Order: sequence, then structure tokens, then C-alpha cells
Amino acid sequence: MASSPTPVPLPTRERRRIGDLAIVWHQAKRYPGRILLAWCALAVTSAATIAIPYGFKRVIDRGFGPGASGNVASSFHYLLMIVVILAIATAVRFYFVSWLGERVVADVRAAVQTNLLRLSPRFFEENRPSEIASRLTSDTGLIENVVGSTVSVALRNAFTGVGGMIYLFALSPKLAGMMMLGIPAIILPIVVLGRRIRNHSRTSQDRIADVGSIVTETLGAMKIVQAFGQEERETGRFVQAVEASFGAAKRRIALRAIMTAIVIGLIFGSITLILWEGAIDVAAGRISGGSIAAFVLTGGIVAGAFGALTEVYGDLLRGAGAAGRLAELLRERPEIAAPANPQALPAPAIGTLAFEGVRFHYPTRPEVAALDDFTLSVSPGETVAIVGPSGAGKSTLFQLAQRFYDPDAGRVTIDGVGLRDADPAAVRARIAMVPQDSVIFGASARDNLRYGDWDASDDRLWVAAEAANAAEFLRRLPDGLDTFLGEGGARLSGGQRQRVTIARALLRDAPILLLDEATSALDAESERLIQQALERLMATRTTLVIAHRLATVRAADRIIVMDDGRIVEEGNHATLIARGGLYARLASLQFQEAA
Repeated sequence: MASSPTPVPLPTRERRRIGDLAIVWHQAKRYPGRILLAWCALAVTSAATIAIPYGFKRVIDRGFGPGASGNVASSFHYLLMIVVILAIATAVRFYFVSWLGERVVADVRAAVQTNLLRLSPRFFEENRPSEIASRLTSDTGLIENVVGSTVSVALRNAFTGVGGMIYLFALSPKLAGMMMLGIPAIILPIVVLGRRIRNHSRTSQDRIADVGSIVTETLGAMKIVQAFGQEERETGRFVQAVEASFGAAKRRIALRAIMTAIVIGLIFGSITLILWEGAIDVAAGRISGGSIAAFVLTGGIVAGAFGALTEVYGDLLRGAGAAGRLAELLRERPEIAAPANPQALPAPAIGTLAFEGVRFHYPTRPEVAALDDFTLSVSPGETVAIVGPSGAGKSTLFQLAQRFYDPDAGRVTIDGVGLRDADPAAVRARIAMVPQDSVIFGASARDNLRYGDWDASDDRLWVAAEAANAAEFLRRLPDGLDTFLGEGGARLSGGQRQRVTIARALLRDAPILLLDEATSALDAESERLIQQALERLMATRTTLVIAHRLATVRAADRIIVMDDGRIVEEGNHATLIARGGLYARLASLQFQEAA
């Protein structure tokens, strides 16, 4: 079993380019045994490739040259042996290099996902999740190609090219020296054009990510797209993104084609001129026919090796662009993190929640205060209903209570401990959350319920389901708790999804409950079942509820009315109605008694 991915040291921005592939190396070096076997096999294949021209030299000189004995059997035996070695070494190299490619990509994906799960909500507000998903799929696919193919091809051709050059000098120093003179002219276009190719590769990957984002967004809202008749517009938007991706790829391909043409032309042009000189030496008797044949064959191998290097260099640049995009995700550090010495929350839990002079601005909306000098204390076991118009700051209370953000001023406490001083994981363990929009994962009913407590037994799952009035419909599912609920709970009704999330919160069994009531209209029976489930959930817990149902408001111990990030009214239902203020106006418009 592979060990868990290690933290990846990242290159500085100044050193990035091919150096971005360092994140790949830092994962690959964790498997030194397989790297060694791959290197050994690669060295053997390169040596065997260079040995083939020598075998042909023996065949020609012993069978056809001056004074040839005609006994060439041993030379052919030599050639057959080299071919067998080459075949076996190639198979070994392919296996271990491909294994490394798959393993490294899996580790990079795991490292990136692990880091993403630690990041604060602000990061996901500023970066599209669909674009991040594209990086985890298409970019890691490029890295897999780099590790599993491109690097192997590059190293094999580098070894073959260097070994071939050494053998060329052994055959004819003069001809090999002439060949060396052309190398600077070959390297120059690789360096110059390679930089531009890398930039275009990065742009191409960005455009591919845009395509993936549009696909994810459109397919996730397919009913809305079709309901509003926007199929043609979405098709046009997608085609535009595809064409932008194609345009970026076309520029990259054109540069690679130009670079390949220049380099191959220079290589084979040089070889042609050198062979012309070699033919003169053979005619003059200064070199044997077998030697010139071996020189020609080796020269072709060397030319092919260096020509392949120009192509794989472009692939390496594409891989470096992909690695750079993944490195950006790995470089991100969470804004919300545990202090060096976190303060422990009291045990057993008390269940108090307090906001003390809190002022807060969302990072993406710094000009508007979501909360302004907000103070509220919720006692253990108390149910406080929060009401107010849209944008009043109600949901912000939940965000701060779970420490997804830190306030700009003031503090939030649980059981008397400031959230900045505690471990965020410990804080969130004291809270159960029921969101307004029911979140159902594309998994089984069992796994969706177990999200509240992953170690819960089936007996506990059914107890929670009974309390949430969800057991009846869960038993009717084709495979019971093992039934796949579909993406976003597509196989459940709106009311059923809400009851699953309530059961999940019951399993959490936390002392503090944050409840954001759903605003979607349900049938009377579903409303009744959900209200019963909520009453069981709120019993004995400290509850802060963003209320949309009159029954919930009436059952609350206290009602807090918010507007523009402040508390403008406080009291119970009857008292606030009698005042005729904001609450009375909201109640007449918003709250409806469940039938």
C-alpha cells in the first residue's frame, strides 16, 4: 500500500518554468527502488540501441569487406542477443515508468485535495470550484503523461544521444567533430522557442479549464437551462470557450511545429554533409565500409534522439505549466488555522454561544459591513430565532460561529473560549448544522447519514432516521440504506432531503445547533413531518435558528430581529407583533402558519 502523500516543497516564482516539475520529483523520490529499476532498464535499452550499429559493422566488415572470411554467424548471434536484451529491458522500463506515472499522479491529486480541504471559504469565493476540479483532472492527466512517458522518452533519448556521440567519436573523430559543430545551432531554437511554447501551454490549460467550468455549471443546472429555453445560448457560450481553447492550442502547436522543423532540418542537413565527407574517406581507404555504415546508422539514431528531445521538450513545458497550476493550489495556506497552543474547550460541553461587539466585512465585499457592533449571548438550551430581511447578516452569524471567518473586531466565544484561541476542528465538533439548502452527496443513504458520525452503527442510523421522520421512506428505497441517492439527492423529494439532513444533525449530537430553515414550499404533510423532526432536534440543545416558519418563531425562547448587521428588535412573538415594527411587517409578509 502506498504511503500518504508528503508535503511538497515548492519552487519560488523566480525559478519556475521546467522547475515547476519539482513537485512531481518530490512525490516520485518516495519510491527510490522503482526509480532505480526504471533507470537501470532505461540505461540497458539505450546501451542496446547503440550496440546494434556495432553489430552491423561486424557483419559488413567480416562478411563483405576486404579480407572477409564469410563467417558472419557469430555476428548475427550477437545481433539477436542484443535484440532480446533490448526487448526485455524495454518491457521492464515501460512497466516501472508507467507505474511511477500513475502513482505520482495519485499522490499529487491526494496532496492537492488534502490542502484544498484545509482552505477557508474565502478561497472558494474567489476561485471557481469547477476550475479547481479541472486542475485536478486535466492538469494531473498531463503530469501523468510527463512522468509515465515524456520523462522516460527524454532520458532514453538523452542517454542514447550521448552514448551515440561517444561511439561516433570512436568510429571517426573527424566526422564526429564536424557533427558537434552543428549542436549549438540546434540548441538555440529549442531554448528560444521553448520559452514561448511554455507560456502558450499555460494559456492553453487555462482555456481548457474554462471549458470544464462551463460544462460543470451547465450540466448542474440543466433543468433551469431547459426551463428558460437557454439551450442555444449555452451552446454558443460553450462553443466560444472551445474555440478559445482551440485558438490557444493552435498557437502552441504552430510554435512546436516551427521548432521541430528547424531542429530536424539542421540535424539531418548536418548528417547529409557529414556523410558526404565520410564517403570520400571510404573511397580513399581511410575508413572501412562497416565503419561508415555503423556511423550512418548511429548518426541516424543520434539525430532521431535529439529530434525526439525537441518534441518531448514541448511536452515537458506543457507538463510544467500544469504543475505550476497545481503548485498554486499547494501553495495556498488556510487563513483560519489553529493557534500554536490552542485553548481547550470545557468538558463536558456547556452549550453557550456569544457574540461580543462583532464587526465583520466579507473579503469580497469590503465596503459593506455584514455585522456592525453586534452583541448576542445565547444561554445553554435556549432557542433563539433570528429574523430579518435579506442581507441583514443572519447567515453571517453562522459563518462566524463555525469560524469560517474571523471578525474584524470583537470576538465570538463558545463556552467562554474565544474561537481565535481554540482549534477550529474542536469548535466545529461542538456544532451541528442544518443548512437552508439540503446538501446530499452522490453516495448511498447510509453514507449521507453517517456524515454526522462516520462511526455510527446501523442501529443509531435508524434511531436518528426515526427521530427525523425519515425512516419510512428510507425503508422503501430499493436497497434500503445502501441505495444510491443520485447527484445532489436527485432520487429524493425536497422534503425527504431536508429530513435526511436533520437526521445527520441528530447523529452529530452536538450541544449547539445552527438551523437555517428551508424557504422552499412543501406539501402540508411534509411540513408537519419536518416540523416534528426539528422539534426533536432542538430539544435540549442551544439553538440559533434563521426562522422562516411561524411555528418555529412561536416556539423560540427569544426572537432577534436584524437589519443592516445590527439588532433592531428583541422579544417574543406577541410582544414584537404588538410593537408594529420591522418584525410585524416581516411576519405579515413572510411567516405562514403550516396547514
